[in-house]
Amino acid sequence: MKKWKRAAAAAAACMILMTVPCRFVQGSAVWEEAKEGAGAGEAAGTEEAAGTAENQAEVPQELQSLYAQSAVLIDGDSGRVLFSKAGKEQKPMASTTKIMTCILALELGNMEDTATASSYAASMPQVHLGVSSGEEFRLKDLLYSLMLESHNDAAVVIAEHIGGSVEGFAALMNEKARELGCENTYFITPNGLDAQDETGEHSTTAEDLAHIMKYCIMDSPKKDEFLEITQTVSYSFTDLAGSRSFSCNNHNAFLRMMDGALSGKTGFTGKAGYCYVGALNRDGRTFIVALLACGWPNNKTYKWSDTKKLMTYGLENYEYRQVWEEQEIADIPVEDGITDDGWPGRQVFVKAGLKSEIAREEKEGADPGENGQPGSVGGRREELEKGLLLGKNEQVRVECDVCDGLKAPVEAQAEVGSVRYYLGDELIYEEAVVTKDAVEKIDFMWCFEQIMKQYALMKKTG
Repeated sequence: MKKWKRAAAAAAACMILMTVPCRFVQGSAVWEEAKEGAGAGEAAGTEEAAGTAENQAEVPQELQSLYAQSAVLIDGDSGRVLFSKAGKEQKPMASTTKIMTCILALELGNMEDTATASSYAASMPQVHLGVSSGEEFRLKDLLYSLMLESHNDAAVVIAEHIGGSVEGFAALMNEKARELGCENTYFITPNGLDAQDETGEHSTTAEDLAHIMKYCIMDSPKKDEFLEITQTVSYSFTDLAGSRSFSCNNHNAFLRMMDGALSGKTGFTGKAGYCYVGALNRDGRTFIVALLACGWPNNKTYKWSDTKKLMTYGLENYEYRQVWEEQEIADIPVEDGITDDGWPGRQVFVKAGLKSEIAREEKEGADPGENGQPGSVGGRREELEKGLLLGKNEQVRVECDVCDGLKAPVEAQAEVGSVRYYLGDELIYEEAVVTKDAVEKIDFMWCFEQIMKQYALMKKTG
C-alpha cells in the first residue's frame, strides 16, 4: 500500500509542477532581451559622454600654456588618451611620418637588402643624404639615415624598394594605418613633405600619430629594432661601392632631456610647423606625446617645452592601481528542473560564474581572458588583474548583473548575466556570466517514465 502511495505522490507532484505558471526566465532569452535594452541606453550615454568630455574637462593648470595647436598624451600600454588638446583635428605632420616608413621597412624588408636610388629619389630637397641615381645602399643603413638625420631622399629609396613605387608604398602605409585604427590619417609621401592629391592632404591627428608610435615601440614584431635605431646617437656607413662615406647624428634632443626617454621623431615643413612624437618609460609606466603645429621658425624649442610639460604631468598624476574584483556569484534557482536524484518537487539550483572561469574549469589551461569583451582600455582580464594606469581622481566601478531565476531547460554555458567595469561613464571591460551545467526540464514523458519506473520497482519487489 505504501508503495502505491509513493507512486501516486510522484505522479501528483509531476502534474502540479507541469501546471505551475511560469514566473522565471526561460533559459536566458529574457536576460538577453533585458541586456540588449540596457546596453543600448548605456551605449548612447557613453557615446554622448565621450563626445563632450574634451570640451567639459577642466584643463590642468600646468597644461594651459601649451604651444602646440594639437597635443595628446597617451598611456603607452593601453593606448588610452590621458590628455588631449584638439587631438582629433587633422593636420600635416611633416617628418614624424617617417616612423611609419621605418616600421614598415623593418617589417617588410630585409636589412641586408640592396636598395638602389632612382632619379626621383635623388631629386628630393633637403634635408637629404645626397644620393645619386643608380647608387646602391644597404637597407639597414638607409633606415639610420632616415631616422637620425631625417633624410628625405633616403625615405624615397626605402619606399621604392619596399613598395615598388612611392605610390605603392603609400598604399601600404595607409593600409597599416587602418589596421591600427587610425581612421583620420592619410599618407601620400614616405618623408612627410607637404602633399595633396584627389583623395586628400597628407595628414594625421595627434591621437593617431601617438597610436602609430605606440605600435612602433610596444606592439610591432620589430619594436626592438625600431628602438635600437631611434636610440642610436651616431652612425656611419658607406654606399655599397665603397666610394662615399656618410655620418649621421641623432637630432632627437628629447633623448637627453628626461630620464627614461625611449624614442622620438621630429618634423618640420612650412605648412606643418614644428611637430614631434616621443615616448618615455619610467617606473613601469610608458607615456607617449604627439604634437602638431607646435610653432614655426624662431619657435624651434616650443616642442621640447610642451613635451616636457606633458610627460611631467603624466609622471606626477598617473599610477597603476589594482581594479580587478573577484565575484561571488550565487547559485541560480531553476523552475521545473530535474534534480540530481530525479525526485520532483525539490528546488533545483544551477551554478554560475564568469565565462572565462567556467571555461578554465572545463579545460585546463584555457586563456583566462579569452572570453572578455574589450572596451577602450585594457580589454583583456589579465590586463585588469595587472592594474590600470589611472589619474589621482579617476575611479573604476564594477557592476554585476545576474538574473534571479531560470526556467528549465537550461543549457550549460547559457548566458545569465554580465560583469562590467566602467572608468567614469566609459565601459572598459565586459564579461559574460554563464551557467556551469545543464538542467533538464520536467515534462509529461519524464513524469510517465518515473511512474513506470516506480511501478516496475513495486512489481519486482513484490
